[in-house]
Amino acid sequence: MSVKKLISSHSPFDIEIDLPSSKSVSNRVLIINSLCDGCFSSIENLSQSDDTKVLSEALKKSNQIIIDIGAAGTAMRFLTAYFAQKDGCEVLLTGSQRMKERPIAPLVGALRQLGADISYAEKEGFPPLKIKGKELEGGKIKLPANVSSQYISALMMIAPKMKKGLEISLEGKVVSLPYIEMTKKIMEHFGAKVLFEKQVLTIFKSNYNSTSFSVEADWSAASYWYALVLAQKQGTVLLRGLKKDSLQGDRAICDIFAKLGVETQFVKEGARLFYSPTSIDEFEYDFVNQPDLAQTVVVACCLENIRFCFSGLQSLKIKETNRILALQNEAKKIGYILEEPSEGLLCWRGKTCVAEQNPFLKTYSDHRMAMAFAPAALKFLFLEIENPEVVSKSYPTFWSDLKKAYFRLE
Repeated sequence: MSVKKLISSHSPFDIEIDLPSSKSVSNRVLIINSLCDGCFSSIENLSQSDDTKVLSEALKKSNQIIIDIGAAGTAMRFLTAYFAQKDGCEVLLTGSQRMKERPIAPLVGALRQLGADISYAEKEGFPPLKIKGKELEGGKIKLPANVSSQYISALMMIAPKMKKGLEISLEGKVVSLPYIEMTKKIMEHFGAKVLFEKQVLTIFKSNYNSTSFSVEADWSAASYWYALVLAQKQGTVLLRGLKKDSLQGDRAICDIFAKLGVETQFVKEGARLFYSPTSIDEFEYDFVNQPDLAQTVVVACCLENIRFCFSGLQSLKIKETNRILALQNEAKKIGYILEEPSEGLLCWRGKTCVAEQNPFLKTYSDHRMAMAFAPAALKFLFLEIENPEVVSKSYPTFWSDLKKAYFRLE
């Protein structure tokens, strides 16, 4: 276990940051590109995150017996569907111990309905999976709309290869809708025909077309800079490569922080952030469409003493760690007592405790825990951060970029 000190000089900054490209977009493009019948497309600005590298390498090794994707949740979901439709392929798809605790039964069940040959190698309902690839029949299925959007996206992307195409009826309230819309738009870019009406996704049998694609900068990564500008109150940041008209649902961070005290000015190069004081003391938000932003906003509100009650957080318990519990544990170390009134809710009602003098923050092998708590270094002489290298999962250059804002990791 590595532990490093994060120290801030509290100096104002006026900096420019080259954000990493979107992991979510990159991973979808890689899968679709591999479904283009051997005619691979030109992909520009592909993410250099661990998750994307793992997925890319796994696609190259589809003739191997065992494929270990480590802690890459998106890769597990997307590759389960990809290998299920790859005729003649036989793989054991496995991952880290935490991956073996993350449920995958809804996706496996749906694929089995469509003709897939998948069995559980260990615990029923969880990875690792034994997959024998074959051409899938397709047809019609129903799914609870509150399952992970990655299950739905995984099914969508392989649907054009099915004999009958695919119709997915989503029942109940749809979670993470922007990710489904993202998948739809990327599929259409590569020539697929997708309809999404009244919670019914219809994907017609067709061939993907090989075409070039440029991956945009990552709005999830941008969120940490919004939090830092809010905490510092003196800095400005130009985030290069961000698009106002983005495929990513996490673009909502722009609107969220406008209420908390950070304004966004879109320019040719990207988005410029600057502090704009507000008088907000309570904040409510439903993160059902942007669950990956929750940790950033929770910590930001705590540091500003803004009471909050956030909903739509059901999926946080099955991420890289139980993020609800992790947030409660680590927020307490910096002086804030968070409550979980019911499933999917996380609130801070103003209750505080004595903070640790120089808090030791666990990251739980979760990249977003490390980055979300980084602005808290402004409140203390230093923070101690466990396994800070975990940020490589989505934002490999985070700590070196943070040096531009006069933080240092020792």
